[in-house]
Amino acid sequence: MKGRAEARGAVTIVNAIAAGKGCAVGVDLRTWAEVELVPGEGAEVRLEGLPDEPTTLAELCALEVLERFSVRRRAIVRTGSQLPVSRGLKSSSAAANAVIMATLRALGESMPALDVLRMNADVSVRAGVSVTGAMDDAAASLLGGVVLTDNHARALLRRERFGLAPRAVIGVPERMVRKAGLPRERIALHRPLVEEAFRMAWNGEYAKAMYLNSLCYGAALGLDLEPPLRALAAGALGAGISGTGPAVAAFVDLGTERKVAEALGMPTLAADVYQGVEGSG
Repeated sequence: MKGRAEARGAVTIVNAIAAGKGCAVGVDLRTWAEVELVPGEGAEVRLEGLPDEPTTLAELCALEVLERFSVRRRAIVRTGSQLPVSRGLKSSSAAANAVIMATLRALGESMPALDVLRMNADVSVRAGVSVTGAMDDAAASLLGGVVLTDNHARALLRRERFGLAPRAVIGVPERMVRKAGLPRERIALHRPLVEEAFRMAWNGEYAKAMYLNSLCYGAALGLDLEPPLRALAAGALGAGISGTGPAVAAFVDLGTERKVAEALGMPTLAADVYQGVEGSG
């Protein structure tokens, strides 16, 4: 009994930690998972290229699916990714989606997309990799396009095609930001402004929302706001901090991609915006 699945990464328009509602966009950077079910119980996980990273999230995802269908088997899980971890590019949400879907395929079962997203969110909180459950990140990863969610209610409020730009350039600093050390009180002080950023996103003003979100989380987390400013000056159609950073995402067209990448002044990844499959969500 074997299954394989892929999920995409995503970048932030509005981070949900401060106000509970978030907005994110899928990007075509991939995470894959393979699951083999064998006699026994529990789970064994191998993270390709990341031998020192915790495996709790992948273990819990596989076990949660097996419990959902009352199956007593041992899950052997392998995962790999194009996404650097703990940089704000939704590596955890993508990994959880991939493991859940691969386990379902190993079982020959399926679940509605919203149930997959809710399972992802609940397990992510239990594993300690998310504050709110990151429903926005999980939805952008699984469904593509731009999504707006109420993370506390585990609700997908809207999903649509993202029309601001076809490509994303992502600046990826070397350092990581772990969720366990976030200054929650400082983030909470910015709730009114983050709520305003979410209203902007709801009205389709994604570039404005992204910039205001960056000002808030940059101030709360002590992140450098110069890279998004340089990206905008170089022609980006929208730019800002992704997640809790330190990555910076910039949406571009093909004519400005190289100039924006150079302006970010750090190692970069570039990818198409992932619009998802028509009819999903």
